[in-house]
Amino acid sequence: MQETTAKKTKPTWVRIVAAYQKPAINTSIIQILNSYVPFWFFLILACVLVNVSLLLSLPCSLLAAGFMMRVFIIQHDAGHGSFFKSKKWNTLVGNLCSIVTLTPYDMWRTNHAIHHAHNGDLNHRGTGDIYTMTVNEYRELPALKRFGYKMYRNPAFLFIIGAPMMFLVLFRFPFAYKHTHNRRGIMSIIRTDLQFAAFLVLMSLGFGVGNFLLAYFPMIFFASSAGVWMFYVQHQFEDAYWSKDPHWTYEDAALKGSTYYKLPKVLQWFTGNIGLHHIHHLSPLIPNYLLQECHDENPEFQQVVTLTIWSSVKLVAKNLALWDEATEKMMTFREFERNERLARQLNRTQATHG
Repeated sequence: MQETTAKKTKPTWVRIVAAYQKPAINTSIIQILNSYVPFWFFLILACVLVNVSLLLSLPCSLLAAGFMMRVFIIQHDAGHGSFFKSKKWNTLVGNLCSIVTLTPYDMWRTNHAIHHAHNGDLNHRGTGDIYTMTVNEYRELPALKRFGYKMYRNPAFLFIIGAPMMFLVLFRFPFAYKHTHNRRGIMSIIRTDLQFAAFLVLMSLGFGVGNFLLAYFPMIFFASSAGVWMFYVQHQFEDAYWSKDPHWTYEDAALKGSTYYKLPKVLQWFTGNIGLHHIHHLSPLIPNYLLQECHDENPEFQQVVTLTIWSSVKLVAKNLALWDEATEKMMTFREFERNERLARQLNRTQATHG
């Protein structure tokens, strides 16, 4: 009786998304083949063509970057348990993908699950997300820490320096991330580091250190920068969702705190449909190849903030970096400083006429 009652009281959206939480083994295998194989093909071709011309090598590096993003999405889905029904196969494929993505499977899976569980929750920030401060928190910071936060939130730093540094450097060390100080998380990092070291040695021996780096670095730069860009525009927007317990809800965090990044079909394919981020956050158990179907067939999931490439460029250019709890909107540093000046002027005026 209790089980029947619990089922009846489930929110409608839970019953809707359950119909799409069905990985198809044939589709998953095809996705592995049309992502993993082309990645290695274009990376090796880029290394070969460096001897001929950088202008010929660079397009191959860019294509390899695109396929690297697809491999990352496969690892991402495996970490959620949505790529295969079998936990064993998800773990195997996820670890196989980490050779390409440089992302330790168990470490990232743990941190990313925390991001999903607490997306938009002001009481639980800083794990698996782009850290966001409130206006009041920023106001209380000393000058040096304000400068540090400004640097961290600068899009140029995030995409040009932070993104490749995260994949190439930070993911190599257990102490760099929370919730990985356990045997499984540490072993995941060590295993990925050993794989990466072996990969560097083999590729350098095969193509020469210089040639390999000239082909590899553009690939890792574009793939990591594009990945962080995607993550940024999916959560950092003016009418984003931030709340605190007990007002925070999972459904609102998914549908109000995540965008629908409507990309051209080619880019949507390379990014594994992750632009349908609101659906993904609503149910991470839906495999990436069913996200569009879930969105299209359910009008109640379509009333969300939608971005195009152009609107995302304008969004990034604004550099929204602070959450204003009073207006429940994201604001820029410039808006914050303007408001602070106006507040000081008002206080002086009141003091003068007091």
